[in-house]
Amino acid sequence: MNVKLNLDSSARVPISRQLAGQLETLIRSRQLSTGVRLPSIRQLATEHKISRFPVIEAYDQLTARGLIQAKHGSGYYVIQLPNEDAAVSSEDEFDRDRHDAQSPLLLSNGFIPELWRDVEGIAQVIKQVSRVDRKCLTEYATAQGELELRRQIVLRLRRLGIDTQAHQIVATQSASHALDLLTRMLVKPGDTVLVEDPGYFNLFQILRVQGARLIAVPRDERGPDIAELERLLKLHRPSVFVVNSALHNPTGGSLHSQTAFRILQLAEQYELTVIEDDVYADFQAVPTQRLAALDQLQRVVYVGGFSKTLSSSLRVGWVAAHPEIIQRMVDLKSLTGSTGTRLSECVIAALLERGTYRKHLERLRRMADRSLSDAQRRLHEAGWELHTASSAGYNLWARVPGVEDSALLAAWARQFDIELLPGSLFRPDGSATPWIRLNAVHLSDRRAQAFLEYTAEHARTAAVEAVLG
Repeated sequence: MNVKLNLDSSARVPISRQLAGQLETLIRSRQLSTGVRLPSIRQLATEHKISRFPVIEAYDQLTARGLIQAKHGSGYYVIQLPNEDAAVSSEDEFDRDRHDAQSPLLLSNGFIPELWRDVEGIAQVIKQVSRVDRKCLTEYATAQGELELRRQIVLRLRRLGIDTQAHQIVATQSASHALDLLTRMLVKPGDTVLVEDPGYFNLFQILRVQGARLIAVPRDERGPDIAELERLLKLHRPSVFVVNSALHNPTGGSLHSQTAFRILQLAEQYELTVIEDDVYADFQAVPTQRLAALDQLQRVVYVGGFSKTLSSSLRVGWVAAHPEIIQRMVDLKSLTGSTGTRLSECVIAALLERGTYRKHLERLRRMADRSLSDAQRRLHEAGWELHTASSAGYNLWARVPGVEDSALLAAWARQFDIELLPGSLFRPDGSATPWIRLNAVHLSDRRAQAFLEYTAEHARTAAVEAVLG
């Protein structure tokens, strides 16, 4: 079929992104309906006097977004969109692409694209909440957090096997804020705290500000190295261990059940408090093992949040813990003036109660899963090695064989207008590592693909040199 496209070779936006953006607009506006066969790669290239590569790249992007599907020997077809997918105007898409093309590609960042967020759903609920409850626009939130929000969090935790009640929940301004409050409560200057290596670099700084002494526990594909954990517990007698249970930042891995069980045995033996950071929990359609589910909040303090999935502007996290810890947190939160934002808490409670968030998550998981699968394939084809075969989310911890310091990868990336964070930032001691965090969502970008081709050539050269001795 003939598709009307307006491609501008003089624009700063790459042809492939113009193609993908305009075709996406036609699909989302239903001008290209479900089942329609798109022009062949050769046909589009010939009609617009361009090479086949940008057409292939555009079709790859649309496939990763779940808008089209390739049928072997037949071509590319538009597939059915979820009802909640909103139309995007071609003008908005072009402006967004133009802005993105002028900015570096943040290939190590920890966020999902704005297009993936349910902006319309959030906006509608904000209007409804503001109309129904005027006090949320003018009054302080309670120190523990809005009751309805805490009730909704209780329901979500039951899905993970964590049986708790609203009085065991305290809302915070983010998951990072929760970690900060817990650090102030549970860690005294000079205390030893166990952290994962690699791990969350903001956590390291929060602990250092409190004067903690950080000891690293290596993380492998099953979770923290249990033998090393036991050795460090005997040697240092730490007070706290902070661990990511599911979709670990930065490796993307999740705790195996046996590892989780052994961590809790050791916590009991050595009187250790375990802080379970589970901020990526909602990317899992099928939950894996949680420490808090095994422990039921006796020694485990559970931390969650909505910034990764819902909004980075509606800053709301939470802590689920033993009532004694919750009361201490409420007192500390009140003392520091961090009562939270009532509007944000009311809006998120409404999104949860009305099912809007559930529908958003279903769509978000589909898109994230497609991007993750596509990104892992691209990395494998480029000769990269993955630390863990991630099953959900978007964090990937990867390396290029032959490159011993990922700072070199960050330097190479700048040639392609890409910003990468060296893997050393994710280590408690800041030492060099060949591993680097990648955001799977952005690996379909043309700059990322060019970067992968460059590293693939280097990997092949290194392999030949290794064989030749």
